[in-house]
Amino acid sequence: MKRNMKYLFACCLLIVSVHLQAQNENQGSSPFVVKPYLQIGQSPSASSLDLLWQTADENADWVVEVKNPGNKNWAPATKPGFTFISAKGISRRKAYTVHLTELAPGSIFNYHLSKNGKIIFTATAMAPKNPEQPYRFVVSGDIGAATPDAKLLSRQAFLAKPDLVMIPGDIVYEHGLISEYDTKFWPVYNADISNDSGAALMRSVPFVAAPGNHDTEEKDFDKYPGALAYFLFWDQPVNGPLQKEGGPSYPLLKISDSARKAFMETAGNRFPVMTNFSFNYGNAHWLVLDANPYVDWTDKALTDWIEKDLAAAAGATWRFVAFHHPGFSSSREHFEQQHMRLLSPLFEAGKVDIVFNGHVHNYQRSFPLRFVPDKKGTLLVGGKDNKTVRGRVVNGRWTLDKIFDGKTNTKSNGVIYIVTGAGGQELYNPEQNNDPDSWQKFTCKFISSTHSLTVVDINGKSLKLHQLDTNGKELDAIEITK
Repeated sequence: MKRNMKYLFACCLLIVSVHLQAQNENQGSSPFVVKPYLQIGQSPSASSLDLLWQTADENADWVVEVKNPGNKNWAPATKPGFTFISAKGISRRKAYTVHLTELAPGSIFNYHLSKNGKIIFTATAMAPKNPEQPYRFVVSGDIGAATPDAKLLSRQAFLAKPDLVMIPGDIVYEHGLISEYDTKFWPVYNADISNDSGAALMRSVPFVAAPGNHDTEEKDFDKYPGALAYFLFWDQPVNGPLQKEGGPSYPLLKISDSARKAFMETAGNRFPVMTNFSFNYGNAHWLVLDANPYVDWTDKALTDWIEKDLAAAAGATWRFVAFHHPGFSSSREHFEQQHMRLLSPLFEAGKVDIVFNGHVHNYQRSFPLRFVPDKKGTLLVGGKDNKTVRGRVVNGRWTLDKIFDGKTNTKSNGVIYIVTGAGGQELYNPEQNNDPDSWQKFTCKFISSTHSLTVVDINGKSLKLHQLDTNGKELDAIEITK
């Protein structure tokens, strides 16, 4: 039944992609600046998703209608709301949001958009899964460079037919700008047709993203007026710790009063709190964190929030964490940025199964491990002023579960740390690929010779993880059972 559903979903997506391509060719030009894409929204549930799109700054009557399985008629969604997106050098545009509700969990549904009474966009999507349903998600970091390998991996993600896609940071390069999304992100991950240049993913599958250094580290709006597009384009929970600009979780912006007003009108309550949040999907709880070095993860209010969040997830079968900078990496590149190791005891107490990271452009899998840090580590500073925080070196003691092999022994004792940052950017440390003597003792698998992404299948108390390259070849595979 699961295979048949996946096959049906794939066929529907292919038909819609071809239809949309013909539709756009007949129109001659698209009415969209950014075509419709799905998000989990600020209040995720198994029966709802949010639909977003952007247009030029013009008056139009937009209507979204949905048809659930078994229904003959189309039902109108809520009336679209919109904000304006404007920045120096960017033509003002409208950003629309519609809440899609009363979806049947785990079912294929159709939706279309009408502009001034004429249907101009149609797509097929899968409603979120409930805790009793099996599901698949893809994890891929450092994806937004629009390289040939990034495009090939977008196609592999499409072929995997996931229910959810998680990006552990570096959504776009180099500065997290509006213009970089326009040229390097939307054309690759929300294309009209799926081929070696991109995929029709985001209109059918919700993406979730953690912030990377290339997404939220640039705060100088005088130099980069379209910065921090992360807070404009992503519609995610805002249930993280209370934050304020200039506090331990987010630094002050360099921005004029007029630019701030324009930015905040669109960002709203997402800035700066949306850098840390949590949500449930299927039978899993997800904790998404900001691992950028400007965050002081020794701050008690922040660590207390993590502890409480994971404790409240006691009913979840699986618990995952996603953030950008890995605490446990064998790569020579970024090796000194170990600051997220400080949170390992909290992950262990909260019974986290897997931590997914990016930042390091390769694939690594640790043994299940437990880690006791030596105090707070040594703070690293740099930059021209020698005051910019770049991370911490955190020594300590780890305990490795080498009995677990993910094949015959599938019950892990500890947290497995996955670096899946080979999403398209230049690979890091290919010379270490066949040099296990250069790996740290906690590293079980290290692949730096090819780009890849992570595919995870969840079915009740069984988890199967596969690492696939740009051609769909399996590079690594493990199973975890409970």
